[in-house]
Amino acid sequence: MDYHKIALEKIAKQAEVPEGYIRLSGPLEHDNIVNGDGLRAVLWTQGCPNHCKGCQNPETWDYAAGIVVTIDEIMEQLSHFKGQAGLTFCGGEPFVQAKACKEIANRVRKEFGWNVWSFSGFTYEIIKEAGGEPWEFLKSLNALIDGPFILAQRDLSLKFRGSKNQRLLRLKQGTGEILAIE
Repeated sequence: MDYHKIALEKIAKQAEVPEGYIRLSGPLEHDNIVNGDGLRAVLWTQGCPNHCKGCQNPETWDYAAGIVVTIDEIMEQLSHFKGQAGLTFCGGEPFVQAKACKEIANRVRKEFGWNVWSFSGFTYEIIKEAGGEPWEFLKSLNALIDGPFILAQRDLSLKFRGSKNQRLLRLKQGTGEILAIE
């Protein structure tokens, strides 16, 4: 078993919640225009192993903080958000709760016709190498903004990214194939 798979499995254990639940750092947002194309709903996950210096959300690092809600509750709330183009997973680190995030991603696509994006402090390559639930979640996405925030590379002119090392990857939903890199 490789290092990245072991590390992501260990991290996921820290964030573990019962089947059908997810741990959030705060309420869902709607009409967001800074976390993806068009008006978007945003789901803020709780728990992050990366602890990037200069992170804008350090309150999301603690795996025991936040609130645990059912995926059905999330879907009910999202159903009231009219005019949204999609859902973006932010954090915290969504990939430590990959199974729950994938279920939500699949349901919003099917029930609302939305596209799905996620941010991750992990790179695409690390997620792919790790495989398992993180890779399955990635395959459910239309776009991934990958890589840790690096304060020394901070650039406020970048669209949807905070530092120059981060990439916006347009993905083929269902396979995870990279279609374009911005």
